[in-house]
Amino acid sequence: MMMLTLLLPALLALRVHAVFEVQVPELPVVALYGTDTTLNCSFSPVTPFNLADLTVFWQLTDTKRIVHSFQDGQDQLVDQGDSFSNRTSLFHTMLSSGNASLLLRKVRIADEGSFTCFVRVKDYNSAALLVQVAAPYSRPEVTRDPDSNLRPGDEVSLSCVAYGGYPEAGVLWQDGRGRNLTDNVTTSMVANEEGLFSVRSVLRVAVEPNSTYSCRLFHPLLGEDSYASVTITAQNMAFPPVALWVTVGLAVCLLGLLIALAVVCHRKIKESEAAEAAGEGKELEEDESKTAMTPLKS
Repeated sequence: MMMLTLLLPALLALRVHAVFEVQVPELPVVALYGTDTTLNCSFSPVTPFNLADLTVFWQLTDTKRIVHSFQDGQDQLVDQGDSFSNRTSLFHTMLSSGNASLLLRKVRIADEGSFTCFVRVKDYNSAALLVQVAAPYSRPEVTRDPDSNLRPGDEVSLSCVAYGGYPEAGVLWQDGRGRNLTDNVTTSMVANEEGLFSVRSVLRVAVEPNSTYSCRLFHPLLGEDSYASVTITAQNMAFPPVALWVTVGLAVCLLGLLIALAVVCHRKIKESEAAEAAGEGKELEEDESKTAMTPLKS
């Protein structure tokens, strides 16, 4: 009995230690670029406490840089990282109920990463959560080479562009039958100073009459699927009306010249044949005349 009495306080202290937990979301927090987001963190104290006894501070898990700190009943921001200045706050009225969540304003691409929430009320614990930043892309636009004299079989370049998104997007080209086009596709991603990407994808295909090609853009975090398409019609591949009439006119003129040349050649041949026939007749008459005037020998 005496042994149990001595062990009871130790067991109770162990139980209190086990009950104190700090909880954060298990799944990554997707924060929209340029908006405010809340990083949820809660703790479960065993007994009511005074805020003067509470310590809460957030820091970057990898670099240990201080994001926000609360101690002795007030915010302590002397050691706060410069990139988080005037961008963070706790929900002070909810601290006593176990809410140590952090409000992060105007989310930046650089905010992406792991954040750790530390809480101490007589006892101490911490938990880390992952923040992923997402920015939607502009609606994609598809353009093609300005060549207006395309013929079946000619190769043409189709360009698909979209701007201002994060992270890198997936691009898929399809034809009018929904078949994926993977050959002769070149895709590039370029980030600006803020870390937002511009995507440009170029498809080179052999032209077919009345063909439709579409560019689909997939956002890996937001699950957005946007697309744009372009159709190459038979009219685009035909000769312009003026060029067609010029071609027909030239063909008619050439045919006329060939016919005229054939007539002239035929006439020349006939005249040559007639002249040759007349020459042969004259030579025959001269031979007969000479024969008639030759005296007979006795």
